[in-house]
Amino acid sequence: MNRLADATSPYLLQHADNPVDWWPWGPEAFAEAERRGVPVLLSVGYAACHWCHVMAHESFEDEAVAAYLNGQFVSVKVDREERPDVDAVYMEAVQAATGQGGWPMTVFLTPGKEPFYFGTYFPPEPRHGMPSFRQVLEGVVAAWRERPEEVAEVAGRIRAELAERASVYGAGAGVAAPGEVELHQALTGLSRSFDPVRGGFGGAPKFPPSMTLEFLLRHHARTGSAVALEQVERTAEAMARGGIYDQLGGGFARYAVDAGWVVPHFEKMLYDNALLIRVYLHLWRATGEERARRVALESADFLVRELGTAEGGFASALDADSVDAAGTHREGAYYVWTPAELARALGAEDGALAAELFTVTEEGTFEEGASVLQLLRDPEDAAGYRRVRERLLAARAGRPAPARDDKVVAAWNGLAIAALAECGALLDRPDLVAAAERAADLLLSVHLSAEGRLLRTSRDGRAGANAGVLEDYADVAEGFLALFAVTGESEWLGLAGGLLDTVLKHFTDEASGSLYDTADDAEELIRRPQDPTDNATPSGWTAAAQALLSYAAYTGSERHRTAAERALGVVTALAGQAPRFIGWGLAAAEALLDGPREVAVVGAAGDPRTAVLHRTALLATAPGAVVALGEPEPEAGSGSEAGSGSGSGSDLGAESARQPGAGAEVPLLADRPLLGGAPAAYVCRHFVCGLPTADPAVLAEQLGARVG
Repeated sequence: MNRLADATSPYLLQHADNPVDWWPWGPEAFAEAERRGVPVLLSVGYAACHWCHVMAHESFEDEAVAAYLNGQFVSVKVDREERPDVDAVYMEAVQAATGQGGWPMTVFLTPGKEPFYFGTYFPPEPRHGMPSFRQVLEGVVAAWRERPEEVAEVAGRIRAELAERASVYGAGAGVAAPGEVELHQALTGLSRSFDPVRGGFGGAPKFPPSMTLEFLLRHHARTGSAVALEQVERTAEAMARGGIYDQLGGGFARYAVDAGWVVPHFEKMLYDNALLIRVYLHLWRATGEERARRVALESADFLVRELGTAEGGFASALDADSVDAAGTHREGAYYVWTPAELARALGAEDGALAAELFTVTEEGTFEEGASVLQLLRDPEDAAGYRRVRERLLAARAGRPAPARDDKVVAAWNGLAIAALAECGALLDRPDLVAAAERAADLLLSVHLSAEGRLLRTSRDGRAGANAGVLEDYADVAEGFLALFAVTGESEWLGLAGGLLDTVLKHFTDEASGSLYDTADDAEELIRRPQDPTDNATPSGWTAAAQALLSYAAYTGSERHRTAAERALGVVTALAGQAPRFIGWGLAAAEALLDGPREVAVVGAAGDPRTAVLHRTALLATAPGAVVALGEPEPEAGSGSEAGSGSGSGSDLGAESARQPGAGAEVPLLADRPLLGGAPAAYVCRHFVCGLPTADPAVLAEQLGARVG
């Protein structure tokens, strides 16, 4: 076992018995490289990465390659999901130098952490124009020994270029948040790349555009744009019918390798499914479409069933690879079928029915004549479909399951908490709300320090050593705010406020209003990472803007609203240029332009009239609407001080909110009496409040909702 044996990351543990003398990222590794006078090999990947496994088997398990690495380098292995800051800095360098990136990422560094040579996957032998990994290693060693001045010059130039990039986003100081013009430009830009036949944007490979779809749903809700809704509906249907969706167990794969959503890259990620649950739920909320409701529920059930951990959190991913019937490890083995396999599992009659339902053919759509299951049309025999699906799911359970990366990532659990809380509340599944609460409790007990600082990961209930980054604070705050809206328990609002105060104190540039991915007291890298664009998940920058905006709507805090508006200035520049990569920022901008609307529902907890008003408020399609639920105040005017607009998370008290029964005042609920003794709803927007109502139909009209 090498130095990775004590890691909490499943990805690092996969390499703990390599003959390579791996070091974890840390000052000790770079001090060792300095002492020996050798370069550093930085290898970055993640547990569910197919090509990471391939390179590990071909090269890192090879005794000769390992011996050469151990003699000529200090080798450092990083889990990109544990250290997104390290990954972001060096991926930016890789993309700038090569025009592309991906994982595994292979970077060669000086002992001063400066990169000077880059790549991704390298094969064991030269192929397809790529040098072998051994050739790359020998070339780097030759340059290090024979041309040290050249290496130093390249490293210095790359570091200077990265420093220049660091100032780009701060240059947007003073730019106003997007308005009508910019948001319409974003829709126009998306329409140019929209695939009207197969849904989605652009060509192959196709990734689920969850953040873009959320923007389009909000844009439709605010403007009535039929174009925006059509793009959501076509994309959502195509994905739900395609192979990217697990037709048996629910949940989505990471992406499709083709433009028609047929063949996925089979890894299933927590963050994708959390984001897509909300997209399908919000599509159902807007249209009542039954398919969207079904997919949201099936995906939520998958998330709880297959990613839930014993401690109450959610694991990061399921691997793309598993063992097939021949005992070979290969991608997709768990999910694909041949007609013969269907017949063996179900019998001739149901096997033929399953082949017809799920488009399983002799030619196949995947490797070796196997087919990825699709549901290209709605089944005529609903009962037969359910029977076949259940039997086939049971048969699949007998196959060797893909490995699970069971580390708990704070940010992705925050996204899951928000998705499950909303899904459970809107679709009458209290068990899903309870699952969201369990995950939130785990984050509080394991990931959150007494000082209100987050740790990014844990495993088996044991926290990792890596500090939370901006997306952790923003997404966990988003999850806590969703729990507050659903449960009415004000502790969640207080905890969200505490996290967002940390964002303002440690992640925000006061001069420009821009946001950094790492805290001001985090480990110093060759540059402090900063990027507002969405990738696989919402950027920490735009996620923080959305959470700050929602929190300000609840509390009246001008400080938090101003921070959200300043952060959204960068979206103005990107809305027309790259709308596909700023979807979450565009969604937040829609909420800002709409208000967002603030809904206070007051009434006795056991009164069914209160429940109907609360559900109607949660069904609001108004972009980013916030919902507060509470008991009526005993006297008119009580709590008016809480509504004065201070509204800081510190005032609400993250620490005290963790104590049982310790409530926090909610400014949005202040001075909200019953209406003639009946539960009432109050809707405010742009600093103006309408008349209260006890009628769910009136409330629904105010919010673009269906009566609950």
